[in-house]
Amino acid sequence: MQALDLPVWAGHMPAMDEPFWKTKTLEEMSLAEWESLCDGCGKCCLSKLEDEDTGEIYWTTVGCRLFNAQTCRCSDYANRLARVPDCVGLTPANVRTISWLPQSCAYRLVAEGRDLYWWHRLVSGSDETVHEAGISMRGRTTAREDELTDPEDFFEHMVEDEP
Repeated sequence: MQALDLPVWAGHMPAMDEPFWKTKTLEEMSLAEWESLCDGCGKCCLSKLEDEDTGEIYWTTVGCRLFNAQTCRCSDYANRLARVPDCVGLTPANVRTISWLPQSCAYRLVAEGRDLYWWHRLVSGSDETVHEAGISMRGRTTAREDELTDPEDFFEHMVEDEP
């Protein structure tokens, strides 16, 4: 039996390039890659209540004063940390320790070595799938923090589980 002269690639599938979030650590990502991980759900822009005794986090449907409820984005992202004293800028170091990041948060998923969900814009190719899947806060906020004058008012907007 004579050997066939087959091209070197015969019988092999071409290697597919893995997306950056599967091949890079959070620290290795460029600024553009880092920013593109945000799925636009808006959950990190919600006010949360913390029990001082237990550290337990309670979610509300109250958006930050800079939160645009239609786009689920910050209306002044570049200046948010200066304008909102309790705004937390996410970094590769702190996403591993922030207990209130949503379970579906891409930063959290990548930090834990997990893949992004089908509705994430980097997977689906659309900014709208996070909203279509019902993951985002679009149309689900009930107040903005600057509309509430008494801290006790936040309790009226508390929800049992992560929205």
